[in-house]
Amino acid sequence: MSLSAVLVFSGSACLIAAMYVTAATLLLVAGGGVLLGIGCAGLFMLWQRYFASLPPEPGNLRLIVGTALAPLVYFSLYLVPIALTAFLVPLVFVPLCGLCIALSVREMRTDQPMFEDVPRQHPRVYRQAVADYWRSALCVGSLAFAGGVIRGIALLHEEIATVVNSASMVGSLVSAVVLLVLWYRMSFRFGLTSVFRVTYPLVITGFLLLPFLGGAYLNLFAAFMYMVFSLVQMLMMMQCAQVSRDRGINPVFIYGFFGGIAYIMQSMGFLLGWVSDFVSMGGREWLFFVAVVSSWVLGLTLLAASGTLFKPLASKGTVSADPIEFLPLAREGEAAIVHAGEEAASRARWLTDAGERGGRIAEKHGEGTTDARRGVGADGRCSAGGDRRCGAETESRRGVREGRRGTGAADPERPLPKARRNRPSASEGAGVIRDRTSKQCRALQERFGLSSRETEVMELIARGNSMAAIAERLVISENTVRTHAKHIYTKLDIHKRQELLDMLHELDG
Repeated sequence: MSLSAVLVFSGSACLIAAMYVTAATLLLVAGGGVLLGIGCAGLFMLWQRYFASLPPEPGNLRLIVGTALAPLVYFSLYLVPIALTAFLVPLVFVPLCGLCIALSVREMRTDQPMFEDVPRQHPRVYRQAVADYWRSALCVGSLAFAGGVIRGIALLHEEIATVVNSASMVGSLVSAVVLLVLWYRMSFRFGLTSVFRVTYPLVITGFLLLPFLGGAYLNLFAAFMYMVFSLVQMLMMMQCAQVSRDRGINPVFIYGFFGGIAYIMQSMGFLLGWVSDFVSMGGREWLFFVAVVSSWVLGLTLLAASGTLFKPLASKGTVSADPIEFLPLAREGEAAIVHAGEEAASRARWLTDAGERGGRIAEKHGEGTTDARRGVGADGRCSAGGDRRCGAETESRRGVREGRRGTGAADPERPLPKARRNRPSASEGAGVIRDRTSKQCRALQERFGLSSRETEVMELIARGNSMAAIAERLVISENTVRTHAKHIYTKLDIHKRQELLDMLHELDG
């Protein structure tokens, strides 16, 4: 944090010095830009670690609220004399940002697998993440390329530069407010590739019309393009945070992967927009050159996002890129207390009924329910001191339980057949009901607000997979699987697999 703050401060100081040392203006501006870029990237990574450390709902909520507040701060600077604004960044905003990060670090849960993991410890996990998310990163990079083109054009036309800066802030505010309103009304999920497919027709049409319309249209298109780019930047941070939580990988790695592609392509777009003023194609206007190249880049990205291009680079694993999830927000005040009380009472009745029914089944078949449930650990294996039969589960009881539930739960000690291990995971077809177990798990997901990844892990636990088998299936570390299992059991207010099976069984009743 200290190094990033020093770099931002030094970059701002160089830009201030450029206003007074005219002989070295170009050198100071170039050096200041490099220092500011590196320093801001470092601060972004620190914030990414913070948002990723939080649960999905508060993490996304704080990111959206922060994005909405940034434009308000930006426009408030117009109330300050221009000569003073140059000094506000290094003397006020950089120390304030550092203080906010220092205070936020106290809330970070650094005991999570994502902070303990490094690529060289689990290279397969990181390779799988790159294979699953390179399309999403390319979509972000393509929109960043289009934004960079507009920024390069704005550098040569001062009237456009003002519009671009203001539109960027307005876009951040509008996108944040719209997301908040939608989120308070409903839960939804979407991916970055979906965002690109929706915006692609508008963006490419805008570029194709660019050579034929006047300067007023150029201003409007520049405003629209940076509004889209501001939205995508916010969604990119949310996607990176979710990948860190779901896959248990280092947030700096995944943000560096997404951000590296986005900023490199944005720089390429900036150079295209800047040099286009000096390029002539058969005597035509320079905007033709911009339109042709930009449309070509956007078209290739659309083919890649659709899976019809670069097929050798496609993921060969059993998982795919998970969309960003906006689960229902917790309500504050009395309503939340009443809701929590009702959920707790409902869970208590559910578990009580499950215990009584399990006791009746056990008595019918000569089984000891108490000893049966005492010997099963959180991962479905026999706990220390527990009954070595994993709950004294005889063939007769297992047949009755599986026959009534219809889940086909396997013996936890027995690995799944190869054909079954290779079945598609829930992330490849979220919401797809394959059998009764899938339907029961989706019901629990809706009732208790589980994420798609937690539902996926819960279903695999219910099918009798061990922690190692689940980790192999989902291409994540065992520590990450245990973390997901802990979150699942906390939300369901249970402590072991047998209680999960009882809850699933009671859904049929």
